[in-house]
Amino acid sequence: MFHVKQKSFAKDFFVLYIRIMKNKTIKDYSITKENFELIYDEKYDMYQTKFNSFDKLDHYYKSENYISHTDAQRNWFEKIYQLVKNYTINQKWNLIKKYNHNNSISILDIGCGTGDFLKHGINRLNVNGVGVEPNSEAAAISLSKHITVYNNINELNNEKYDVITLWHVLEHVTDLKEYFNFFNNHLKENGMLIIAVPNFKSFDAIHYKKHWAAWDVPRHLWHFSKKSIKKLADENNFKLIHIKPMYFDSFYVSLLSEEYKTGSKNIVKAFCTGFLSNISGMFTKEYSSHIYILKK
Repeated sequence: MFHVKQKSFAKDFFVLYIRIMKNKTIKDYSITKENFELIYDEKYDMYQTKFNSFDKLDHYYKSENYISHTDAQRNWFEKIYQLVKNYTINQKWNLIKKYNHNNSISILDIGCGTGDFLKHGINRLNVNGVGVEPNSEAAAISLSKHITVYNNINELNNEKYDVITLWHVLEHVTDLKEYFNFFNNHLKENGMLIIAVPNFKSFDAIHYKKHWAAWDVPRHLWHFSKKSIKKLADENNFKLIHIKPMYFDSFYVSLLSEEYKTGSKNIVKAFCTGFLSNISGMFTKEYSSHIYILKK
């Protein structure tokens, strides 16, 4: 009996040791310059940002620099961002059509931002789409594009969808279990869940370390690996059927990371790092961000 307890204690101590050693402190370089602790979860191979006052979280999104909440094109960086965004919207819809062969698709885009993804599907494809966007400024832009937008998932009725998408959104939610329950309740049988998130095991993440822009604390409350998404899928009645790299993310993240590290975007260095990250991903299968296709 004592031997069993001893083994259990040793295992628990080892897990605690690994967790403590992997914990790290990251600064909010984007807005407040505050420091936040990241807690490592060995079971899921992911980090959680230590942040207790969720009612104050909106404060950390209030910045003109938070580009996904605007359609701004004030400088070369924003112009390139909007250009790439329009290109990737086409790629996203091609991906959906590849895995969903229905003639008519009902889709819910959680974190729809300024609505361009949904606008493309509604105006150019046979799509019935609605969005969820808690940021009032971004939601107002979506509404101006004649898109139905809800403030949060609790405002939705019992309607079920063929597809639910979260493009760089799951890392922002406060309660993962709540969202996976929502996915199960609001997806049709064999419905498709698409999740895009950054990957802290990518070359650019390892290269930039604490300056890696995709930590983006405290707005990013969760920091996923491929293992964590696979485990969350398995535990919540989903099957992971495909993982797709997001090649442009390594360049975007590297530009911001260079600025956080040196005070300048250093276009050449950032491009080289982004390029090397994608080359590295060809061998390691660890890209800056991944799109996960899950089936209910």
